[in-house]
Amino acid sequence: MRRAYNLICVAHKRFQDYPKPSVAVDVVCLTVDEGRLSVLLYERTIAPQKGTFALPGGFVQIDESLEDAAARLLRDKAGLTKVFLEQLFTFGDPRRDPRGRVITVAYFALLDAARFGRATAKKLHLRVPWKGKTGGPVDVLNAGGNKVELMLDHADIIGLAVTRLRGKLDYTPVGFQLLPEQFTLRQLQDVHEAVSGEALNKDSFRRRMLAAEQLEATGSHERDVLHRPAELYRFVRRSAV
Repeated sequence: MRRAYNLICVAHKRFQDYPKPSVAVDVVCLTVDEGRLSVLLYERTIAPQKGTFALPGGFVQIDESLEDAAARLLRDKAGLTKVFLEQLFTFGDPRRDPRGRVITVAYFALLDAARFGRATAKKLHLRVPWKGKTGGPVDVLNAGGNKVELMLDHADIIGLAVTRLRGKLDYTPVGFQLLPEQFTLRQLQDVHEAVSGEALNKDSFRRRMLAAEQLEATGSHERDVLHRPAELYRFVRRSAV
């Protein structure tokens, strides 16, 4: 009995003495705005890398889950609540953060442009320098079209979110998460083109979308437009990301 107690004490001591990394979460919030993929970021006002742009994120508190931490940081740094979050990837390079050993669990979320526009974080466009699902870091542009500097490996995190989104586009209804409840076929095509980075044939795209039986005509049309009002559709089974 005494031996078992000593073994427990030794095991406890080893656990207490073992170096522990810090755990953070970062959230990639994407939308299609003005025909382009956009992301929410904020400008850092403290070290490290003061003045760079960063994803809404921060350290996980000792008494909260990863999902709760992501929701808290998205609320505090972007002003968004009740956003569906999907875990993207864990970034754990020992040298990724100059402050020490920091592992970050990345999440991503898709928003329609209206809700995205109400966020308190900065809305910046993306420039994806690779085709298809090649993957890699992306560029983030300010209003003047100039590349901004991102914190740490956030360009890689955003790039992976774009890769994931492109991969889901053809076999899941993920594109509808970037649209309002009612939308035109032109708006749907704009989303697919912005995500894929490729121009699509209008007629074949519409045939494919309608044949998939995921769309339902609402019987309503656009209002207050200068061109001929287009018919509005809704997605018959809105899903999570």
